Amino acid sequence: MLQLTRSRTLARAVSRAVSETPLKRAAVQQTRALSIHEYRSANLLKSYGIGVPKGDVATTPAEAEKIAKSLGGDDAVIKAQVLAGGRGKGTFDNGFKGGVRVVYSPTEARILADQMIGHKLITKQTGAAGRICNAVYIVERKFARREFYLAVLMDRGSQAPVIVASSQGGMDIETVAKENPDAIITTKIDIHKGVTDEIARDIANKLGFSEQCIEDARTTIQKLYQIFMERDATQIEINPLSETTDHQVLCMDAKLNFDDNAEFRQEEVFSWRDKSQEDADEVKAAESGLNFIKLDGDIGCLVNGAGLAMATMDIIKLNGGNPANFLDVGGGATPEAIKQAFDLITSDPKVTAIFVNIFGGIVRCDAIAKGLISVVQSMNLRTPVIARLQGTNMEAAHKLINESGLKIFSIDDLQSAAEKSVQFSKVVKMAREIDVGVEFNLGL
Repeated sequence: MLQLTRSRTLARAVSRAVSETPLKRAAVQQTRALSIHEYRSANLLKSYGIGVPKGDVATTPAEAEKIAKSLGGDDAVIKAQVLAGGRGKGTFDNGFKGGVRVVYSPTEARILADQMIGHKLITKQTGAAGRICNAVYIVERKFARREFYLAVLMDRGSQAPVIVASSQGGMDIETVAKENPDAIITTKIDIHKGVTDEIARDIANKLGFSEQCIEDARTTIQKLYQIFMERDATQIEINPLSETTDHQVLCMDAKLNFDDNAEFRQEEVFSWRDKSQEDADEVKAAESGLNFIKLDGDIGCLVNGAGLAMATMDIIKLNGGNPANFLDVGGGATPEAIKQAFDLITSDPKVTAIFVNIFGGIVRCDAIAKGLISVVQSMNLRTPVIARLQGTNMEAAHKLINESGLKIFSIDDLQSAAEKSVQFSKVVKMAREIDVGVEFNLGL
């Protein structure tokens, strides 16, 4: 099954690693969750009385210098505010290396901020395109005596909150889960009881906090769970959660995600959304009421219903093809929705064929076919379209498509439609490579 989770966070990887059965680990579901910048996360934690290093956000080099001066000490840490993992090992499009750096003076903070702000940071999660850095977060440099990992998230297996923790913080938790699974502590939480003093204290002891920090760690764990519940979070990941040399319990780095379905009651949180960090096509699709996720393949998919979309992509993969996107137009599949969907699909130059797989229930198949024909004509589309329309008036839809004279091929059987999509895609790809035109027919 294709993994469609856009936010491939470490905590979710741990959740998969500790699920009870291989079947549960294999069952990957689509999630849509708001991610916020680290400085926003830190401010939210601070508002709940959770310890974080002193710091502030800067959008100009001059602001970075001013903030570094206000922190008092000589040492500080400057962090590029980009919604991607691996910032420390990333490279900016101007050649500057490292999205997380130690600075030893306010002047150096200004110089490094100038290298980061306004440039794209490329990490293992962003791909070659990178993501724009519009701000930097300047924080005091704190020295950790011990570093831990802690995350609060929803567990798919138990369908309940779970706290995932490890004594091996400040490192790649996926590697810890794989190489040393015994270092992962998983605590399922009864949603009716919450995180009791006993549960939080037990986690703090198992992690290895020193005796004088146990109660602070307990309080921190309980407050993190409070944020998780009150703010409709899908994930709160702290890596590292540190005990400093002066015995403070501090969240040194925080990654928070929130349930999109809760936007109506979490207006403050969703006002922090930064669309500059998101794929422009996905933002456009969401504004049009479409569920769209861009993938790396070359067969565009237009489907109504998330389950059918998953099945469509799976069968394309089984036939040797690669889907270019997940696109669910919803229950209506109106001509307007089809037009918007085609605009999104054809904006990807890699797309060499389009597989339309729609069940006509609320909207009849013949109406869908008319909308499809109209869109292909208006766009003067040359990319072959394989249409599988099932449901009300499917025979009339089949007739309309076959008599249209366009490069739309109506196929009833799902397997046959998938096979033809893959075949057409390969032919178009070859034709593009040698720069020749190609004619299509179902016997290809």
